[in-house]
Amino acid sequence: MSDVLVDYSLYLVTDRSMLHERDLGQSIELAIQGGVTLVQLREKSVSTREFLQLAIRVKEITSHHRIPLIINDRLDIALAVDADGLHVGQDDLPLPKARELLGPRKIIGVSASTLAEALLAQQQGADYLGVGAIFSTSTKTDASEVSLEQLEIIKKSVTIPVVAIGGINEMNIKQVLATGIDGVSVVSAILAKTDILTAAKKLQELIRS
Repeated sequence: MSDVLVDYSLYLVTDRSMLHERDLGQSIELAIQGGVTLVQLREKSVSTREFLQLAIRVKEITSHHRIPLIINDRLDIALAVDADGLHVGQDDLPLPKARELLGPRKIIGVSASTLAEALLAQQQGADYLGVGAIFSTSTKTDASEVSLEQLEIIKKSVTIPVVAIGGINEMNIKQVLATGIDGVSVVSAILAKTDILTAAKKLQELIRS
């Protein structure tokens, strides 16, 4: 388990399809300036070479701002760019193997949609949980939904940070935060907005208040 201190409050997961020709690097920079505390680079439909080039560029931006960079699913990319961590789903590389290859100092997050998955991930040494989908989301159509009650039960049952994921935006963020979780993970609530900087600022203000 990593001993790195991380602020999970506003966790941005990338999806370039939301950007409509806008530059990913510039968009991430604006989001960080607006208050994003953690960035996950998620690329499901590009070649390894293209993912690597994107990751190198994004790592330069996140390192400059001292924001941790997490790579979704791809251990090889995480190792190649010396990312701060890796996020794995239930069907991805098993957590013990990921930890063995990444080492003890890297952050490893695990997606969970049930209490059993959450408890197992904690037992295996996950640094945080991504729990959801809390609301239906266009970015992950196959995600099983988790109620706010289930989210609260998971949060109370584990000792590691819990980040809520799935369809969270400025309209529903307050009810999600009321469950006592450590942060929210967003995609469209920032990247689909015309003004990324302002969107991130608004969410961070809602979190802090």
